[in-house]
Formats: sequence, C-alpha cells, structure tokens
Amino acid sequence: MDNKFVNYFSKISSLTKEEAEAIAQTMKTQSFEKGDYLLRQGQKSSKTYFILSGCIREYILTDGEEKTTNFFTEEQWAISLNGFTPENSATHNWVCVEDTTVVVGDEEQAQAIFKRFPRFETISRTIMEAAFSEQREALTSYYTDSPEQRYLKLLKSRPDLIQRIPQYHLASYIGVKPESLSRIRKRISSSE
Repeated sequence: MDNKFVNYFSKISSLTKEEAEAIAQTMKTQSFEKGDYLLRQGQKSSKTYFILSGCIREYILTDGEEKTTNFFTEEQWAISLNGFTPENSATHNWVCVEDTTVVVGDEEQAQAIFKRFPRFETISRTIMEAAFSEQREALTSYYTDSPEQRYLKLLKSRPDLIQRIPQYHLASYIGVKPESLSRIRKRISSSE
C-alpha cells in the first residue's frame, strides 16, 4: 500500500530516488473504521488525507438533513479547502463509508518537505488545483445538470461508487430522494 503514495507523486512528476525515499519516510498512515469521522462541521483542521483504500463521504447538515456533497476513494485527496485558514472552520463532515486507510498530511510536514525539496511546492499546487477543479466541476454540475444527468455522469466517471455506496447516499449526492433514484435507474436500464 505504501508504494501507492509514492507512485501517485511519480505520475505527477518523475522523482529522484532521494525524493521518493523522503516521501515514503515522511508519510504517516492511519486506519479508520466504517463510521469513523475524520472531520466534523465546525472543526478547524489543516490535515489532508490521501486515500490508500476505502471511501470517505463528505456531507453537510441543513435543517437536520444530511446532504452528500462528495465521495473520496483510492488515490484521491480529501482536502478541506476552507480549513487552511486559521479563521475558518469546516463547513462539512467527513465520515468513512468503509474501513479506510489514509496517508495523513499537515502543514508542518509539508513545509519541512518543501524546504528540503522546493519543487514539491509546485507539485503540491498542482494537487490543490486538481482538487479545486474537481470540486468546482461537481458544484457546476449540481446547478446545470438534471439529477438523471448527474447520475449518468457518476455512472460513467466513477462506476465503482454505484456498487460501494448505499443508495440513499447516492440519491443525496445527485440531489433526489431514494425513490426518485430508483425511478432514474429504472428508466436508464429500460432504455439500454
């Protein structure tokens, strides 16, 4: 599992042996059980999580109802973009949908590796830009696509989620009630 993390960075930019070893030595893995929270709405946290295995669901609470806003799975980063400024706290929750193993990062650790390998700041910026872009695309889809279009996009881009995630979380993610998701799925399967 540990090589997944080094391999991830190698896909972004080729690494020297020294850089790969530094990444491997500084990584801190942590395992969580299904149902464990990594972050709760209102908490302050500058930790980042790279998922080695498992799945994390992001949701917000509005009027006592959970609304799923994202899922993070293998080789994705769970980054709370508003958690990086001291005056802000998380507006969302992260809970493990499955037993999950992550690499935990923090600002102190990042600064130490940036000091030793300055080009990692550029790599880090590339990762942050990709995470921001993914979140922006999901938000735009929520405003511009119908629930059926969002489900079809999810089916195409992340088919593994359909099998891994409870239907009521998927329904919440695309913005419908579970019974509406059942109707959408039925329409899609009858048109195939």
